[in-house]
Amino acid sequence: MTRRLFILGLGFSGLEIARLAKAQGWAVAGTCTTADKASRLAAEGIESHLFDGTRSLDEPSTGEATHILCTIAPGATGDPAVAHCAPLLRRARWLGYLSTTGVYGDRDGGWVDEETPARPSLPRSIARLAAERAWQALALEAGIPLDIFRLPGIYGPGRSALDQVKAGTARRIDKPGQLFSRIHVADIAGTVLAALGRPHEAGAYNVADDLPAPTSEVVAFACELLGKPVPPLIPWAEIEPTMSAMARSFYAESRRVRNDRIKQALGVILRYPTYREGLTAIAAADPRPSQ
Repeated sequence: MTRRLFILGLGFSGLEIARLAKAQGWAVAGTCTTADKASRLAAEGIESHLFDGTRSLDEPSTGEATHILCTIAPGATGDPAVAHCAPLLRRARWLGYLSTTGVYGDRDGGWVDEETPARPSLPRSIARLAAERAWQALALEAGIPLDIFRLPGIYGPGRSALDQVKAGTARRIDKPGQLFSRIHVADIAGTVLAALGRPHEAGAYNVADDLPAPTSEVVAFACELLGKPVPPLIPWAEIEPTMSAMARSFYAESRRVRNDRIKQALGVILRYPTYREGLTAIAAADPRPSQ
């Protein structure tokens, strides 16, 4: 039987997953929000359907998807896929949902794993936990295994500290005790495909690399790779009043994310176990000169 993966949301992570699945022999299709992007995806050999989260998909056009993954963030009224695509979801043999490690809330730099109780405080993380529960309820009712992939900060080609340094927007903010976990987009794809190809207990999986670190260290390493001067540290008390509410919210929480479960249960070997390997590979593959 042909394995058919349907991805709700062919964005940064969804498209990386689609490309890897296609390379591994899966029939892949998914959704995007504009006709222009649908044309670009078609040129790449990826079938896509328009879905803006406000109406149901044209179900016959989605084919007989055996596996369905959602990367779409919840909206003001909840999870759009559960709200508008439930009949499609209930026909799958496997469901996957990309969530966030933000559901653990602030841990003052402490470690969290999948057994850590969810304690979100930011509105977007509260909405993600509600979306997780909506997916869990649907999967339980339909009797379908569901994997929830909880992601920290995502980076990759075109979206990393290297791009910030090149654009002249990188800052090194000194907030003592502040740590972030992160994950290269290629390792998100690798983890999802590992779950699709290996028998395992369905559940929540943290998809993070091995080295939580302050953003200031990541920016310094990106500058070194590009041969740029490392910006001075800016004290948090000095920069915090000038930051947008969204930017400030990213520094409102600090935690380290354990990734043991993806290694033990899914056999994942991270391609980029720390930001150092990830940024080095991105810099080596980018022919554009730094400005």
